[in-house]
Amino acid sequence: MGHAVVRHRAKFCGAARSHKDGAAEIRLINDDLGVSWLFSFLSADKKKTYCLYEAPSPDAIREAAKRLNLPADVIVEVDEIRPDQFV
Repeated sequence: MGHAVVRHRAKFCGAARSHKDGAAEIRLINDDLGVSWLFSFLSADKKKTYCLYEAPSPDAIREAAKRLNLPADVIVEVDEIRPDQFV
């Protein structure tokens, strides 16, 4: 299972995730595709969110976004690096 950071346009992403029904729908679709939304950051200008996901592939994230009608503008696969790895 890999990790990816996804950039979403915040106005779409925030609206969908601000309601309980929207969050439940996100969970159902993500679970169906093996995608886990871990957490998000909102840009200082409040125009974009950067969301960290755990998923089997970037294609699974794209499919979840497509089913949810959420823009996944950029998907970047990432590896975890922690400060203690350099000590």
